[in-house]
Amino acid sequence: MNQIIDQVSGLQYIPDFISEETHDQLLAQIDALPWLGDLKRRVQHYGYKYDYKKRAIDASMKVGDLPDWAKSLAEQAQAQKVVPYIFDQVIVNEYEPGQGIARHVDCEPCFDDVIMSVSLGAACVMHFTALKDGEDVPVILEPRSAVVLTGDARYKWQHSIRANKKEVVQGQTIVRARRVSLTFRKVILQN
Repeated sequence: MNQIIDQVSGLQYIPDFISEETHDQLLAQIDALPWLGDLKRRVQHYGYKYDYKKRAIDASMKVGDLPDWAKSLAEQAQAQKVVPYIFDQVIVNEYEPGQGIARHVDCEPCFDDVIMSVSLGAACVMHFTALKDGEDVPVILEPRSAVVLTGDARYKWQHSIRANKKEVVQGQTIVRARRVSLTFRKVILQN
């Protein structure tokens, strides 16, 4: 069952987006592939490589088609009407305990209106912070779940993962362990 997070318009949380079997297969496939150490965390790029320093992407950054596992998830999301199109870019991020990602809005001229992230490994807390007034809404992302950002969630709220080893949300303590996120986007190429 999809959950709309009322405080953040356009934010949809989908628990159990993938099965346990698919989850385990994805982690094994991803871990067998090479990782890049460009950031403070390990990453993999598929479809297009995003330039974090320039906050840009163009046709020259195409690194090939999506691997079969990513195509399958993108097709599943479209078939379930979670998203309106097939994504063409995926970044895989690995977060170890104590690693996070700063508050940000995904590059607006680079990526289309819908972003989806699938969680593998351990749970974590993603914080959504309103650009307008700084309101903070923590959302627990469980393994096998997907979170979809559209509308205000995509453009008017920053999202982040704090660089800590545990966090208490709604009375629940989330102890961090290795988490792998699969972030799907559709590239907008500038002419």
